[in-house]
Amino acid sequence: MDRVGAVTLLEPAPALDLDVEPVAGALGAVVRGIDLSRTLDDAAVAAIRAALLRHRVLFFRDQDLDTDGQQRFAARFGPLTTAHPTLPSRPGAPNVFDIDAASGQRANVWHTDVTFVDRPPLGSVLRAVELPPYGGDTVFANTVAALVSLPDPIRALVGSLDAVHTNDFDYAGALGTASDRPADEVRRYGEVFSSTSFSTRHPLVQVHPETGERALLAGGFARRIVGLSSADGRAILDVIHRHVTVLENTVRWRWAPGDVAFWDNRTTQHYGIADYGDHQRRMQRVTIAGAVPVGVDGRPSRALEGDAADYLRSAAG
Repeated sequence: MDRVGAVTLLEPAPALDLDVEPVAGALGAVVRGIDLSRTLDDAAVAAIRAALLRHRVLFFRDQDLDTDGQQRFAARFGPLTTAHPTLPSRPGAPNVFDIDAASGQRANVWHTDVTFVDRPPLGSVLRAVELPPYGGDTVFANTVAALVSLPDPIRALVGSLDAVHTNDFDYAGALGTASDRPADEVRRYGEVFSSTSFSTRHPLVQVHPETGERALLAGGFARRIVGLSSADGRAILDVIHRHVTVLENTVRWRWAPGDVAFWDNRTTQHYGIADYGDHQRRMQRVTIAGAVPVGVDGRPSRALEGDAADYLRSAAG
């Protein structure tokens, strides 16, 4: 019996005709004609990977996945990380991160996943577990197109700059956690989130290791620009943020039961909209280990604080 980590491999699915339909101009496509609960053959994996590189985020409707199936699908695209560098995994599923609004997990800020470590994920697979009666959409943005949209002098400047990304900050303020959650609940969650401090120096522009595209590497965990004052660095990050999040550069996904999203973490940012009051919203995320980002001149990212070996131990082992 073959295994990927702790995930049992099933019999391969039959060959399929992949149906990919774009849903927005900047990024995003719906993939039809595939059952993610089956183990995919190499041709199917290659087709999905090609679609991911082209469209940056893929959406799959009407899937019947459990935690095992979600891990098994994600593991076809690379080694998995553990659930999170500081937050606990789902019991019995070390690669699965529960994103539960009831415990204060409303990441309603623009971010790229886990950029505070030196090897952010290649990609993330997110599954809807429990949805509110309204709201709770996720918005994705294209960081390749955002870089292209910058004026030439600013684009040249940011290619030479590095930003420090960290998880050590005011969770409620910086991550925009919804104010209707009890303050002590949000505070406790934030304390766990930053219980081990991580910070990493990343180039503001990274080169995609598979496509060679250049993409902005910023988002909510980017806190300062190396070599600039706080005010000047904030101004640069604000310019980048405006270009990333302009509506024409985004796609908004309205979740339905059975939905799965798979995004390229190297060319996107995303934002979970917390507009569902005190209703429950619960998602589960699995992340695929990535490489150390490299800037346009070949300089790599560099960890400044914190050891992410435990987070990456599945990938290493």
